[in-house]
Amino acid sequence: MTAPNTVLTWQVEETGGYETAWVELAAGRLRAHGRAVGLKPEPYWLSYELDTDAGYVTRRLHVTSHTVDGTYDLELRRDERSRWTANGQVVLALDGALDCDLGMSPLTNTMPVLRHQLHRDEGHQDFLMAFVPVPTLAVRPSIQGYTHLTPLMSGARLGYASGTYRSEIDVDADGLVVHYEGLATRLNRAAPKL
Repeated sequence: MTAPNTVLTWQVEETGGYETAWVELAAGRLRAHGRAVGLKPEPYWLSYELDTDAGYVTRRLHVTSHTVDGTYDLELRRDERSRWTANGQVVLALDGALDCDLGMSPLTNTMPVLRHQLHRDEGHQDFLMAFVPVPTLAVRPSIQGYTHLTPLMSGARLGYASGTYRSEIDVDADGLVVHYEGLATRLNRAAPKL
């Protein structure tokens, strides 16, 4: 991975843990790698690598999760026809999805927000997502909705919905999560020293 534009750290209240992501945003693409540690729903440690194609559409997510019961590994890929594989096995239920959503991670909320400019413009969008629950990484489809609620001094407040779950997400001018109600709060955003 090339040098990141930014390094983000969140306190993840829902897991009792933290996540740090090294992120490169450029020319409609996002690349990142990160690490997270949590205590809930059980103690875990994970690492991930994320790559998107043009338009912030997920191309690949590789995640490794360590728990007291063992290690889980997921290689999630989307091809040019929006067909997904998980560890090489086709997942037909994800056909047409453009994004992955790594559970308990505020980073993966960024792609649909940027693609539809919801951090800048009014609107609502529903998405079929490849949801990856942590720590088991057993990928499944998830319908999620994002709504631009109000502009903020630097970014916007968005409404988020999935099934009966509702929350609000504050993002900065780059579409990166600052605060995800009930899930995470960003502690730091740092640029590498040149």
